[in-house]
Amino acid sequence: MQRGNLFFKQLIALGIIFSSLITTFGQTRRATAKPTSQPVSTKQSVPKCAGGWSGVVSFKKTLKDSLDSDEPGIRKNIDRIKHKDSRDYQYNATAVIDSSTNPQNPTVNAKVNFTDDDKKWGEERVFDTCNSRENGHWFIIEGTDNRFTEAKATGSARDFYLSVDEMSGNYSFNLRFPNATGTFKREEHVKRSGHCQPKNNEPYDRSTNESYKMDGESFSINGQKIDPNSPDKLSGSKSWGDDGKGAVRTFVYTVTWTFTRCPQKLIITDLHFEDMKFPKWNDWQEITEQVGTIDGNLVKIKATVANLSNETKFAEITFKETYKGDKWDGAKPDYPLKDSSVSVRLEAGEVREVEILWNSQGYAWFDDGRPRLLQRIKAEAWEEYKLKDAMTKNLKISPKPIVFVPGIWTSPKILELYQNLLTLSHSYGWKAAIGKESVSSGTITVEGQTAPTKGGKSVFDKADDLTKYVESIQKSNNAWHVDMVAHSTGGLVARLYVHKQMQVLPDNYPVVKHLMMLGTPNLGIPCADSMKFNDAFDGVMTTAKEIMPDEIARFNQFVNQRKGTEFSALVGNGSSLLCASIEKSDGFVSVESAKYGVEDFALTKDSHPDLLEPIHFGEFIKPHVVTGPRGTYPLPVKSEEGGKDGRTTVGN
Repeated sequence: MQRGNLFFKQLIALGIIFSSLITTFGQTRRATAKPTSQPVSTKQSVPKCAGGWSGVVSFKKTLKDSLDSDEPGIRKNIDRIKHKDSRDYQYNATAVIDSSTNPQNPTVNAKVNFTDDDKKWGEERVFDTCNSRENGHWFIIEGTDNRFTEAKATGSARDFYLSVDEMSGNYSFNLRFPNATGTFKREEHVKRSGHCQPKNNEPYDRSTNESYKMDGESFSINGQKIDPNSPDKLSGSKSWGDDGKGAVRTFVYTVTWTFTRCPQKLIITDLHFEDMKFPKWNDWQEITEQVGTIDGNLVKIKATVANLSNETKFAEITFKETYKGDKWDGAKPDYPLKDSSVSVRLEAGEVREVEILWNSQGYAWFDDGRPRLLQRIKAEAWEEYKLKDAMTKNLKISPKPIVFVPGIWTSPKILELYQNLLTLSHSYGWKAAIGKESVSSGTITVEGQTAPTKGGKSVFDKADDLTKYVESIQKSNNAWHVDMVAHSTGGLVARLYVHKQMQVLPDNYPVVKHLMMLGTPNLGIPCADSMKFNDAFDGVMTTAKEIMPDEIARFNQFVNQRKGTEFSALVGNGSSLLCASIEKSDGFVSVESAKYGVEDFALTKDSHPDLLEPIHFGEFIKPHVVTGPRGTYPLPVKSEEGGKDGRTTVGN
């Protein structure tokens, strides 16, 4: 019995020892094995911010449309029907989502502002014979129908739902704004005259002013991607609808949103840009991202700031140009834009738009002369000297169009090369505008022989044509400023345009920033009077007379205003004048004549027709128009004789 008990005790002891060895061995193996939990923990780690989603959603529904028609009536050769209609529909709404107190059921406060300005005008002209061929009259009906609707709403938004799926990396949300109330006003006026029966000439007038109610707009945004580098912030913008480029114009919808689950209560929810639509000053329009703006245009930079807290906040909103993300200059620090800081007081839950007026002069280029295809603008929100939020967006800026003004000895074939030169130097956004159909009246062959010419306008007539042409270029490119290159007698046309017709715009800059004259006879041509004996100049006798020294002396006496436009000249000095003078010239225009009144000039051995050759674009024209945002001229002007690198080249 004792031996059995002893055996049993020994067996228990061996079991305990064996169990202990197994435990120790197992612990040792697990301790030395490669951990498997760390990668899993990284993928499923809880984000730094674990609160409910708060943010701001902006919604726009717009329609801008117009119609101007003049069509035949019933009798196509006699009757006319005219219409002028315009409509400006603006629905702007903002919702502030606050989940600080209840993440599962956030508070959503919204504001709605709605206007619809619909104007119609029409005129119908009908020839009424009054049942008598001898006594016919024009029966004219003219009417206006103007309708204006406005409505506002402040209150809780409905049907807000935000779904964030971190496993798939997608999120979606929807929202319905509150109903809005306001007024509907309508004014109708009809005038009739010329009808044979007096009762049909009576006017008609009616006006209404009644209350108006509209349902709140709603939308759904689906399938948006979470930024893995910023999982605690959901932001984006989406637009749909017809912008007017298609055959049928419909409403354009735009939704912009920013959500955050961090405790930060001061955020920037939107950043966008506007410029003025030429030719109406202060007619601001939003800049299309793909189109961008033109160097020298004034730009409104607008940032929307939201206070998601329950207390008043005082913020400083700053605007900077940032190089972050740039291939070559990513390490450069941010640079403040001029007058780039705005102080703002935001009440609890308030959303406000702040803006600065920024001159884009020089921002199509870097300061070292490289083309800058995109300008990166950053808006920052600061509170008590601490950065709270920031947003960056790109703005495309193209150089000013170059308007080429040909003279009587300009070859159109040379001018055709310049658009390719501009494209290669910057982008398709840099446009060459050549007014050959409006200001050119002659040509010269490559061999230097004069070719037959037709027609002949005076310099004054051509300056009027140039005025219209410059305005058409400004309108087609939405460019408030241009650069100008003038060859031969085209320089006289350009000078007269600058002196007489060119405007200095309200931004205190002239329309033409820089005028570069290539072989312009600013003192005339001594042998111009011999042209009247040359059959080749039979059609340009007016021009031949105008470039005689006596005529040019009177021209210079009165044409002397530059209005801030910079003047430069390319001067040929490789040969003598054709009329056997020993004075240095380009074959037609003497050195003294080409550089008269211009301190900034460069010399070349090329003859008069070759001054527009592509080599002079790189050596003379481009250095004068490539200006960085600091107002520098980084590219040296090259001169073949008596010159030196720099903006001003003076020779003897």
